[in-house]
Amino acid sequence: MLAILGLLIVTGFMVLIMTKKAPPFTALVLVPLIIGTVTGLMNQYGYTALDIPKFAIAGMISNADLKINGVAGTAIMLLFAILYFGLMLSAGLFTPVVNFILRTIKGDPLKVMLGTALLALVVSVDGDGSTTTLVVCSAMIPVYRKLNMKMMDLAVILILSNSIMNLLPWGGPTARIIAALKVDEGELLRLIIPGMILASVWVIIIAVVRGLAERKRLGIQNLSKEDIESVIAEQYQEDIDLARPKLVWFNFLLTAAIMIQLIFGGTWIFPKVHAALIFAVGLAIALTVNYHRPQDQRRIIEKYGSSAVQVIFMVLAAGVFMGILAGTGMSEAMGHALATWVPASFGSHWPLVVALVSVPGTFVLSNDAFYLGVLPVLNQVGIQQGFSAMDIAVASTAGQAFHLLSPLVGFIYLLLNLTGVDMGKWQIQSAKWGIGVFLMFLVGMFVISGVPL
Repeated sequence: MLAILGLLIVTGFMVLIMTKKAPPFTALVLVPLIIGTVTGLMNQYGYTALDIPKFAIAGMISNADLKINGVAGTAIMLLFAILYFGLMLSAGLFTPVVNFILRTIKGDPLKVMLGTALLALVVSVDGDGSTTTLVVCSAMIPVYRKLNMKMMDLAVILILSNSIMNLLPWGGPTARIIAALKVDEGELLRLIIPGMILASVWVIIIAVVRGLAERKRLGIQNLSKEDIESVIAEQYQEDIDLARPKLVWFNFLLTAAIMIQLIFGGTWIFPKVHAALIFAVGLAIALTVNYHRPQDQRRIIEKYGSSAVQVIFMVLAAGVFMGILAGTGMSEAMGHALATWVPASFGSHWPLVVALVSVPGTFVLSNDAFYLGVLPVLNQVGIQQGFSAMDIAVASTAGQAFHLLSPLVGFIYLLLNLTGVDMGKWQIQSAKWGIGVFLMFLVGMFVISGVPL
């Protein structure tokens, strides 16, 4: 029954946002609170109505006793990351990037799409979706606006690229798989890399297809030097006095140092440091060097603080949603249901079953819930059928083609806020192209890497 209640909460949320009956924030908070409280009053499911607020709060700030990991760390990281990259945007760190892209594309939407895909794939190597979103959007949105291109294409290409590169060992899902099944991270990476390469090629193909469509719609514009300068001017015209062109190299080296620490923290000579602290230190240094006057520092915080607050609202709301699902036991129940609802006759093709189950599993559940709660159960079934833990581990990565479309993923609200696209339409468009990413993952793991079907 708990699984059904959990499915009811997820379905209720999706229906409300897809039909635009409620904004995502309202649906994320009220749907689980209402259903959780009503069912808690029945006192039949192992929790009471008074427990629901505790679960909701734990989902935001963590509670070791309830074994619920909150989203506070992510929210704090996003606060400092948004302010940091906002500062860099005002200071002009991305001006050379935009100039280079404009000189290269020469007003061709096809080249813009290809540039978007390549930039997103490269930046996504850091394994953090919020960082990728901030960097790619800061560099590319001025170009899209200048050429009147569709922001939807930018949002779709970015999320698909990040879905692929997030499978690197320092990314969230792979780290959880390694922890849950105790498999070797080097071998796991070698087995999923072919699928990642094929999926990356697929994203390039998407960029070509959409680029040709936009070229047909808009044509190729001849951007003069004045046009290029106007793009930069439009981006910074409100606060031109905040530009710091002489500090571009310093800002670049500081940002590179932050990215290196984010990517390699915990390996080689780099200590493991939480991303929130990394960005907090980076922001402190950047503010001090770029803006000596307190009034300029306040302007930066006020300018980008509103965007940060909007995103943090959504992340904390997702924490309420996940906290109630986890605290009531609905997440665990849905996980076991996913494992037991699959007919036993499918046992001889268990890795393929796991790959298919990982799609809804990683969409309706957090990575923690699926990989740490559901995957061990699926693994036990696979071992009984003669498959190895590595086979199941590789297969379980396939669902990541759609995971970042889940409303439980915090940074997507940053992406939607920056691009201004509708969440429901974005999910539909991304899922349509995401099918190709999923198929590339399957070809990579089952055909090239030799994981048995």
